[in-house]
Amino acid sequence: MPRRCRCSCCCDTRYRLSTAQPATMPSHSSIGFVGFNPEKAKIAEALQLHLYDTLRVCDTFSESVELIGAGQVQRSDSVHHVVQHSQIVWIEEQDAETLSETLLGSSSGLIHCMQRQDNPKITHEARLADQLQALPKDASLMLECLALPDYYQGLASRFTEAGRTDIKILDCSVVAPSSRTKSSIWISGSGAAVESVAFLSKAHDNVHVISGGLGAANKLRLTSYLMEATHAVTAAEATGLASKAGIDANEIYSIIINAAGNSSAYEELVPHMVQGNSQVKPSIESLLHNINIVTSSSKSLNFPLPLCSASEQVCLLASTQGYGLEHVSSLVKLFESQHQKATPTEASGNYASKTSIDVTPPKTPPSVATIGMVGLGAMGQGMAQSLVRAGFSVQGYDVWAPSVERFAASGPSGMSIAASSPAEAAKGTAALILMVQNAVQAWDVLFGAGKAAEELSDGATVILSSTVPPSEARRIGDKLESLGRGLSLVDAPVSGGVARAAKGDLTMICSGTGSALRSVRGIILAMAGKESNIYNVKGGVGAASSAKLINQLLAGVHIATAAESLAFASRLGLDTRQVYDIFNESTAWSWMFQNRATQMLDADWTPHSALAIFVKDLGIVLNEAKRLASYTPMSAVAHTLYIDGAARGWARESDAGVVRLWEAAGSDVSGSASVKVSSPAAYQESVKSLPAKATLAALPAEYTTDLIESTKARVDSGAMPVLVALDDDPTGTQTCNNIDVLAVWDVGTLKEQFATDCRGFFILTNSRALPPAEARELIVEITTNVNKAAEESGKAFEIVLRGDSTLRGHLPEEPEAVEEVLGKSDGWVFAPFFRQGGRFTIDDVHYVQEDDQLLPAAQTPFAQDATFGYKNSNLRKYILEKCGSRFTASSFTSITLEDLRCGGPAKVEEKLLSGERGADRVIIVNAVADSDMNVFVAGLLAAEEKGYRFIYRTAAAFVSSRLGIKEIPPKSWAEVSLKADVDAPRTGGLILAGSYVPKTTAQLKALRERRGADLEVIELDVAQLIESAEQEQKIVDCAISETTRLISAGRDVLVMTSRTLIKTDEAISSLEIGSKVAAALVRLLVNIQVRPRYIIAKGGITSSDAATKGLKMRRALIVGQAAPGVPLWRCDEETSRHRSVPFVVFPGNVGSETTLAEIVEQWAL
Repeated sequence: MPRRCRCSCCCDTRYRLSTAQPATMPSHSSIGFVGFNPEKAKIAEALQLHLYDTLRVCDTFSESVELIGAGQVQRSDSVHHVVQHSQIVWIEEQDAETLSETLLGSSSGLIHCMQRQDNPKITHEARLADQLQALPKDASLMLECLALPDYYQGLASRFTEAGRTDIKILDCSVVAPSSRTKSSIWISGSGAAVESVAFLSKAHDNVHVISGGLGAANKLRLTSYLMEATHAVTAAEATGLASKAGIDANEIYSIIINAAGNSSAYEELVPHMVQGNSQVKPSIESLLHNINIVTSSSKSLNFPLPLCSASEQVCLLASTQGYGLEHVSSLVKLFESQHQKATPTEASGNYASKTSIDVTPPKTPPSVATIGMVGLGAMGQGMAQSLVRAGFSVQGYDVWAPSVERFAASGPSGMSIAASSPAEAAKGTAALILMVQNAVQAWDVLFGAGKAAEELSDGATVILSSTVPPSEARRIGDKLESLGRGLSLVDAPVSGGVARAAKGDLTMICSGTGSALRSVRGIILAMAGKESNIYNVKGGVGAASSAKLINQLLAGVHIATAAESLAFASRLGLDTRQVYDIFNESTAWSWMFQNRATQMLDADWTPHSALAIFVKDLGIVLNEAKRLASYTPMSAVAHTLYIDGAARGWARESDAGVVRLWEAAGSDVSGSASVKVSSPAAYQESVKSLPAKATLAALPAEYTTDLIESTKARVDSGAMPVLVALDDDPTGTQTCNNIDVLAVWDVGTLKEQFATDCRGFFILTNSRALPPAEARELIVEITTNVNKAAEESGKAFEIVLRGDSTLRGHLPEEPEAVEEVLGKSDGWVFAPFFRQGGRFTIDDVHYVQEDDQLLPAAQTPFAQDATFGYKNSNLRKYILEKCGSRFTASSFTSITLEDLRCGGPAKVEEKLLSGERGADRVIIVNAVADSDMNVFVAGLLAAEEKGYRFIYRTAAAFVSSRLGIKEIPPKSWAEVSLKADVDAPRTGGLILAGSYVPKTTAQLKALRERRGADLEVIELDVAQLIESAEQEQKIVDCAISETTRLISAGRDVLVMTSRTLIKTDEAISSLEIGSKVAAALVRLLVNIQVRPRYIIAKGGITSSDAATKGLKMRRALIVGQAAPGVPLWRCDEETSRHRSVPFVVFPGNVGSETTLAEIVEQWAL
């Protein structure tokens, strides 16, 4: 089957309806499809699998039945034949006129055939024939056809007039998947109608019931097509302008998909534009057909849609030019004369950052201790603070004094320095960053009244991060060079918004000479956070500004499109917040929609990015387009809208405020939005801490029957699915023993594992160390391999996502990734209890014990985590905070302590079986003792035996309970070592410490004090490690030699990193520092020339890298614990380095201050 574009901006239908002879009476175990395609095939296959004996399909597309195999599929050329045999009928048609004729036609319509039954002149034979052709009584009719807003309500009225009030009518839409989203089904209708098709949730993972009654799904699809079509045309316009500006197509694509100008349409269509794939589907004619319905709808409502109308005109022009039957990506032919083509591989690669200009730092990088910064607005403030965090001193200036004061107060006095003028900011610096509003201001700062260029040190580099015309960037660069002082310019505009600026996570587009780029590499990295956020564009100064203009074109049009679409949705009577939630997971998505629509919904015009910026930036785009004779209609319309907003006095307010332009036409975006699910930012938790001893004593008595043995027996018998625990951090094996952990997940290894253990095993994913998108991709990959290996091994399995007991981790990304592969479950089980770490759940509130206090988890330092922070300790509110609109207050089932301790497994089973199967549901498990978790597992296994299937997000305690693993005492060195090692001459042990958390530092202090002269300490100076590759090589080589000598002599050795704050003249992010430190420890472990008696790795990253990279572990045995909550592994595979050496995985935040010292003492010679 030919490859289809996954963007749904214009889905071609593949069938025409027909009528034929009647047959027999309807069957209630059958569903009929009139019209079919691959997306329907997936739904139909799931329906057949779960619910229906027979599927009937009317479709002239010859491959329709082959899509799901012959099986129980009956294909017919007659609509009536399908309808009369099906209690539920799904009809898809391309236009409303044909659908009306099918349903209500005077001669063959499904309804009018029934009306003739009351005519006394009709013969008995004719009446019987009509009766057979009629819709069955109480049938559900799902109608999929894009139509005017009032079409479906009018259709319902005609059904009533025809006497068919028994028919349940729904309108629906199947939205195709894209590279970033899953397919979805949107339905609307009366409550009874929606209830009649509840089966859909069992056949599809992503069904949305659209608020607003019959016709609402159609209105949402109209709004979606508005966005998708406008995004598609804008993508073509941007690609055309980039081509005429001489920007490599691959470079600009790799930049935009990681910047604020991205959208689903751009991501999907531009590779086709680059490759010239004009023969795939969907076509421009299909897109034009859909836009015509949208604009006709707006005319019927007297509602202006200027951007959509411009899109329609562009598509019409393409059609008249002979491109109508070509793929939507052929729109680009209108915007460029000679399009640059590239291979499919090139079109998706990160070409700009990988193959452009060499920015490898010189062997002796220049010392840039102090940076000047002019422009401390919303973006500049965050950029300056990121530099300070990276160890630079920054002299900051802004024309608005409060901004300077805010910056000076944000950091250490010697590093966040207030400057009184641009000249003072630049004085004595080797680098000056300009984040001003426009080129005129940049010129004035440097060469005019600001006199900054005069104060720069000779050989300094100016980093211009403002959006300016490319010609102005070149003019400034030429002027600096002409001064004869070795001054240079790096053209470095930014993208990513205020939040990413504050995090030091900006996309930075850079161009200039190689030497200039190398001189400020560390500064750029400090603001970008990681190398993958930096794009170096060929072409010298001005090339980056050209690329930034393409991003601003897309971003500016996308904000205006978001405003137009939400305004249209409001005018159509839709819940605009539901529109927002759904579009963020659909092909209508754009980065700017997701980022700016929240302000539109809340009527919040705080100027995180002022409207005036797009008056300026789109003006630059249009001037550059005029210079290049490039056609830019979308930019022109959007620019006019921003000018209109500025003329109304909104220039200094948020650019999202442009949505107010449509208020006069009857829209109220914020007024049409439903109440927001509890906002984490505004939420002030009222949960109080509790006295631990008194609280735990007041609870009901624990369940008296010990259930762990019976669970163990069921698991060991092989009667239960194999449990596969995906561990997001290597410390998650804290409660298990005598079970394997894998560090690889190829299908072959997984098949071996399924063959050797019927109980379960861990897979170390280390996904907590990854960004959300990468974590999701990893879990999809692993789950896919597990699923394949299990199928080939003939084994049933279930997935548990072992996560942090203090609630840090990727939620909902990881459970949704599992669902993406395995399908929707009967609910998520959420169980973060972990006794050994003092993590308890009581009345759905999660607590962390500190001494005799139970602290609500959100009030501990764990909740302040920069990546995984949260505001709620109540797990219901926590999940709503993390998962948004997927769940509501009614989605939760609590397994209370009373259920567990008084009702026992039977009560747990009852509650688990009480929920609707396949619904969005979360089961929260309360627990304060291991016996509580054992009771829950006993009830859970009973529910599973009745066919229920869950996805688990839990801490370590659930895994051991589910596997029937009893806690055992900590193991000594002799107990876990091979006999040959026990009898052999003793070498010393090795302790590696890379964790920087306060508890680790305290434990290291106690270790050194208690062991004294019996412990050798080698401290790696982090400042020297990161100074240069040569210095790192020298330090680590010396440590390798000394460690080898000492361990050979039977001495225990602690290799630890320095604990002092790192300040360097080359800005390096904390992530890069951590990576370099981990790499150094791994290199030491790989290269020591003696086998240690044991290895202790302190900290999650350190232990993960030590296991997988240092010891080359593929599979290890979890033999138990070295101390409570401290896992102990042994790898006996021949491919492992230091095979069978006891390996202690010591979490950074586990144990008392003396736990590490106690382990080392017990294991000493």
